[in-house]
Amino acid sequence: MLRMALLATLHLAALGLLIVTETELLPRVIFLLAWGLINFLWLVVLRRPTLAAALSLALIAGLIALSQLKYALLWQTVSFVDVVIVDYDALAYLLAVVPDLYRNLLIVTAATLGLLLATAWVDSFRVSRRLAMAGAAVCAVGLTLLAWAWPLENWEIFLRNGHVSKFVRTGVAAVTELVAHGMLESDAHAAGHLRTPALGEACVPSAKPPHIILVHDESSFDITVAPGMKVPPGYRDHFRSFDGRARRFVVEGPGGPSWYAEYNVLSGLSARSFGQFSYFVTRVAAGRVHRGLAQSLRHCGYKTLSLYPAMGAFMSAKSFQTTTGVQRFFDAHDLGTNRIEPDQFFYDKALRLIDREDRKSPLFMYIYLSANHFPWDHRYRPDLMPEWRDPGNERRVDEYLRRQAMSALDYRRFLARLKQELPGEPFLIVRYGDHQPEFAAEVIEPNVPDAELTRRFVAYDPRYYTTYYALDTVNYTPANLSSALDTLEGPYLPMVIQEAAGLPLDPSFAEQKRIFQRCDGTFFLCGGGAEARRFNRLLIDAGLIEGL
Repeated sequence: MLRMALLATLHLAALGLLIVTETELLPRVIFLLAWGLINFLWLVVLRRPTLAAALSLALIAGLIALSQLKYALLWQTVSFVDVVIVDYDALAYLLAVVPDLYRNLLIVTAATLGLLLATAWVDSFRVSRRLAMAGAAVCAVGLTLLAWAWPLENWEIFLRNGHVSKFVRTGVAAVTELVAHGMLESDAHAAGHLRTPALGEACVPSAKPPHIILVHDESSFDITVAPGMKVPPGYRDHFRSFDGRARRFVVEGPGGPSWYAEYNVLSGLSARSFGQFSYFVTRVAAGRVHRGLAQSLRHCGYKTLSLYPAMGAFMSAKSFQTTTGVQRFFDAHDLGTNRIEPDQFFYDKALRLIDREDRKSPLFMYIYLSANHFPWDHRYRPDLMPEWRDPGNERRVDEYLRRQAMSALDYRRFLARLKQELPGEPFLIVRYGDHQPEFAAEVIEPNVPDAELTRRFVAYDPRYYTTYYALDTVNYTPANLSSALDTLEGPYLPMVIQEAAGLPLDPSFAEQKRIFQRCDGTFFLCGGGAEARRFNRLLIDAGLIEGL
């Protein structure tokens, strides 16, 4: 009876975890199937049901605990990608902010092993291996079918519950993708090859190159594309370049994943080439994709810096950016903040860093803004811009417009300070909107059913993927703007920046320029993806992409 009570207690404990951490019916079914699968697999090996339940409970509880810890620190739950990709940045970050974590893990592991040994000693029940294998097969099939029929939406990793069910669903999707074509879509073979610059080969600009500042304008686009929007006077001026043109920027993520655009503008490549892994693109690319804007600029003598508004471990931002050529990466900790800061904070930091440099070499600086980040249901920093009056749209739209007005004002002040404090220094400043705000689809075309909206997202309807990009100058005239089209896809922005700065394109960007010309400015979809797959293979063969 005591042994039966122990076995029942272990299964009831798992039921308790299910009730606490899974809030909907289908996730609870997936949890139950996962619990059954783990138990049956242990039974195949051990045949002891009590020990199998104890080991399964330890694994499930450990997964939930790690997922809760990750969510508390990085706002994401654990996914199967965490198993496929060992994220050393995230591990280092966890150990840094939770200094007792390593010791606590050792204590918990030792205690768990002791309990498991005690359980093994008292467990006298035995189960047929054939029955256990049949049970495992049924659970595995059930999990696979449910995960295929009900795939995880990428944004769900930012919800605090459902740790086990989300891990399982991401696992099925990841394994399916790996079996189909690996992490990165690329041709098996490609005609031709990319020449890599020889050691010591000089990069000779056509004239003295400017300092380059690339500004990531969080969630920003021209909202007047939506009908009936009331905007303040001069609103659209923020989206115009120095030449008066308003240019459109086609991104790869609707309303949320800033790191898609981060990947586009730093690597010059498409996140969509990673298929099911695209949501984790910067994590997958870290240490593997060695080609990009900063890397090419370094070859031309630039010093490369990045100012990042969150912890560098978030989506492996630090590892990704340094892999693609950023020499000095300043995250929120380095910048002395742990909150969302107005744009002026980052511009002030940028000016101080520029002032500290000898400027004998040109600088490239990537400034990643965050003040206009979700949500817009409250007044962000009401002490700022007290003169603001809502134009009369719904509350979140008016708050969004207020934050855009703050951004535009801070940017104008930044340009003025560059001219005043650094007279004679040439600057090329390029800004882009990383994605539309999450509510954009609802105002661009109101009353569209969710199913139809999802279909449009999947079809990459440009109405929901278009923001803006703009070029500005201080003491500088762009050398070549022929590629700065009125509508530009994200992966081409590094090429436009280098040409505007009068820099020769390295062999990989020269090849991408030929794709640009053949495909009339499109990239991933050109030839049904054939050009992107061929280009990925050329980069792999040249050693600029590895391990994928």
